[in-house]
Amino acid sequence: MSHRPFPGRRSVLRGSLAASAALTLPAAVGAAPAFALSGRPGAGWGVQTGDVTCDSGLVWVRSDRPARMIVETSATESFRNPRRWRGPLLGADTDFTGTTALRGLPAGEQIHYRVLLADPDDPRRTGEPVTGTFRTASAKRRDGVRFVWSGDLAGQGWGINPEFGGYRIYDAMAKLDPDFFLCSGDNVYADGPISETVALPDGRTWRNITTEEKAKVAETLAEFRGNFRYNLLDENLKRFNAQVPSIIQWDDHEVTNNWYPGEILTDTRYTEKSVDVLAARARQAFSEYFPISTLRRPDGRVYRVQKYGPLLDVFVLDMRTYRNANSTDDQATDPQGILGREQLEWLKSELARSRAVWKVIASDMPLGLVVPDTGDGKPNIEAVAQGDPGAPLGRELQIAELLRYIKHRRITGTVWLTADVHYTSAQHYDPSRAAFKDFAPFWEFVSGPLNAGAFPANTLDGTFGPDRVFLKAPTTANVSPAGGYQFFGEVDIDGDSGELTVRLREQDGTVLFTQVLQPGRVGQ
Repeated sequence: MSHRPFPGRRSVLRGSLAASAALTLPAAVGAAPAFALSGRPGAGWGVQTGDVTCDSGLVWVRSDRPARMIVETSATESFRNPRRWRGPLLGADTDFTGTTALRGLPAGEQIHYRVLLADPDDPRRTGEPVTGTFRTASAKRRDGVRFVWSGDLAGQGWGINPEFGGYRIYDAMAKLDPDFFLCSGDNVYADGPISETVALPDGRTWRNITTEEKAKVAETLAEFRGNFRYNLLDENLKRFNAQVPSIIQWDDHEVTNNWYPGEILTDTRYTEKSVDVLAARARQAFSEYFPISTLRRPDGRVYRVQKYGPLLDVFVLDMRTYRNANSTDDQATDPQGILGREQLEWLKSELARSRAVWKVIASDMPLGLVVPDTGDGKPNIEAVAQGDPGAPLGRELQIAELLRYIKHRRITGTVWLTADVHYTSAQHYDPSRAAFKDFAPFWEFVSGPLNAGAFPANTLDGTFGPDRVFLKAPTTANVSPAGGYQFFGEVDIDGDSGELTVRLREQDGTVLFTQVLQPGRVGQ
């Protein structure tokens, strides 16, 4: 078996989502749903699940008023003999959002759930239940794994356009019936205001849904929260969230473009110039609006490993929080790098401990693509590569250390997935082409954007010997979603052979490129 089918899943959702259709927010104003007039709590922003394992998962919801979150789970959509989970009280301190951890779930099974919001003063008064479903990871190798990934949502002024069909890429991803969705960052563009209309090059007009919080760059906690709520006005995304669990990481636009710790902004749109202040507010909103397991820790970190049965571990990186300042990136020593020492040592240790056939390294930024940061007028570098094809310098030193470690510890099955650059491509890295040669060959696959401006391809840096095997990108900057160039990727791991197949897909699901990888090889 390549992948276990669950043919009833989407039919279940058609019924359950139709039942909750009345909960939809009026798109233009973000008002409370109509049934809230009854005095019962409402959940017009839908439900979502995250960080699902073989026996656990997190369920998220937002209420329109103070409420007690209650989750019921069942093996069937009838909810006969449901298991009940008492969740948190939802209040203003978390923007009325909450997450409930489900534990002790059966492995490799379809879990049906519904969220009830109860009046804190009268538990008998509950709002309309909101339903969803997800699969737990299988403990059996033969069942296989399938997931999709992408990033970059509502960027460069391209928001929810009902005439375009909204964020319709989510429907294309849902049709593949993935086990989960990996979002590689830029879940929101807190630094990107959304206007009502944008003129397109062909004379047409792009028409956005707008909200007050999206009228300017986000600075206050309320404005950051409003950025995350904005995307939940899209029906495609809400349907997807109710069907497919997520693994979420962040990059820069959850705070502001190309940010790093300690930065003081020169952007005149901001009255708050301290990036550290903005990042703290953004992190709080981020933790409120996504179900992420590690954000419940005291340190609130984003990096983590998600174990998805015997075939797959996903190593979710945070290349934003622990990095050094953006610079020309050509220094001969760089102990902090882009990951920070603690995260790098964690990653090496977890990779060595992993017994999964495949070890996907979810990187919010690419390795060998030169991503510049010229925001302050200087030729600084935003990612890892700086364009010098010689020996590793700057942040490349940390990546060289990691790649050397993978080779010498004989860690097999590593594959790098990323987004960030707003096009899709496949790069193969090989020491025979590289200036730095002490590593095993590996692949890096790029996808995105989900719904944002598309951009021309970045140049390659030869330090680690990349060969761009496939590329699809526009030749002009900031091409709208109406102009195409919106992408997602699919990873399908066969349960019998252990082969991992990567497919790079367009917005409608059309396959552009396919690469099959064999298990058991050091690096890959």
